[in-house]
Amino acid sequence: MHRFLLSMCFILSIGHAQAQPTDDEAYQTKLKMLQSAIAELRSELENVKDSKDQLQVNLQNSEVDISELIKKIERLKGDLASQKKHLAQLKTQRSELQQSRKQQQNIIIQHINAAHRLGQQSQIKLLLNQQNPAEIARTLKYYQYFLDARSDKVDDYIDTITEIDRIEPEIIQRTSRLEANKRNLEQQHLALNQRQVERHNVLKKLKQRITSTDKQLKKLNQDKQQLETLIKQLAEAITNLNLSGDGQPFAKRRGKMTPPAKGKLKHTYGSQRIAGKLTWDGIVITAQEGAPVTAVHHGRVIFSDYMRSHGLLLIIDHGDDYMSLYANNQTLSKDVGDWVGSGDAIARVGSTGGQSHSGLYFEIRHQGRPVNPSRWLSK
Repeated sequence: MHRFLLSMCFILSIGHAQAQPTDDEAYQTKLKMLQSAIAELRSELENVKDSKDQLQVNLQNSEVDISELIKKIERLKGDLASQKKHLAQLKTQRSELQQSRKQQQNIIIQHINAAHRLGQQSQIKLLLNQQNPAEIARTLKYYQYFLDARSDKVDDYIDTITEIDRIEPEIIQRTSRLEANKRNLEQQHLALNQRQVERHNVLKKLKQRITSTDKQLKKLNQDKQQLETLIKQLAEAITNLNLSGDGQPFAKRRGKMTPPAKGKLKHTYGSQRIAGKLTWDGIVITAQEGAPVTAVHHGRVIFSDYMRSHGLLLIIDHGDDYMSLYANNQTLSKDVGDWVGSGDAIARVGSTGGQSHSGLYFEIRHQGRPVNPSRWLSK
């Protein structure tokens, strides 16, 4: 919730920058309306979190913890992959340096042998052995070249040894850090498994409690009403806040949008739920747990949090009174106020909200009312 409130403050600041009211009093009234809507939304969500239904609270805590653990594991896996790559590069560099050191040792040995063949002859002795002045100059030049080359080879050898000495401790340090991160990753996996077992037990108790059709219908209606309240207040909060962005407007992309997840269509818009007494306001796409969820159109995230029954929910404002909703996610990768483009990854498919199977629940709304998403998506 605190994330949401901070982010809505961001939205207010955007509205202040983009809106140019001609009447200051009217503008101040609008600000008060926005603040009132935010306060109302906060109260609504806090009431849900403070509900006496402890099983629902336990379910939410488990699913949120699982989401955070999965994100932490993914970050650790990314760090491990990066560290392994860097470590491999260091070891390759060390191997090349060691090879260079051997070659340089051989060259220096050759120089030492050449110097030995020359003996301990001084430059004066070498000059006295020459009769031709031109030959004398050549001999001196050759002798200087020999000394300079030998000095350069020795310097290169010393530099190579120094570089190997620098790399060795870094390899040891990174290897130790890699092993520590591997142990940390194993601990996170154990914690994740434990939380998943707890979630399974909570779901089992919830299903045992809600056995009759009337109880299921009552719960679904309550959850639907809560979502309607959220949508209404969000719509009021973003009214008259301009949504900039390149590309076609939402209404022009009817039938051309890429589906938000790859999978099979399990429930269609308007199909029946719970003995025909309730219908689906969106579609359900059965997809693999952890598969990417992508935005169907560019816009701005206006909600990114947990809601009962809908689990980890993300809502995007596309302008012109259009919104898209992505529910039951495993993790959310965008926060309120973030801008997203068409096709951007925004979440991962999950089963939060107490679902038995992984899948994405997807809605499109216009002026707060659900419309058939299938008519907007490409076949």
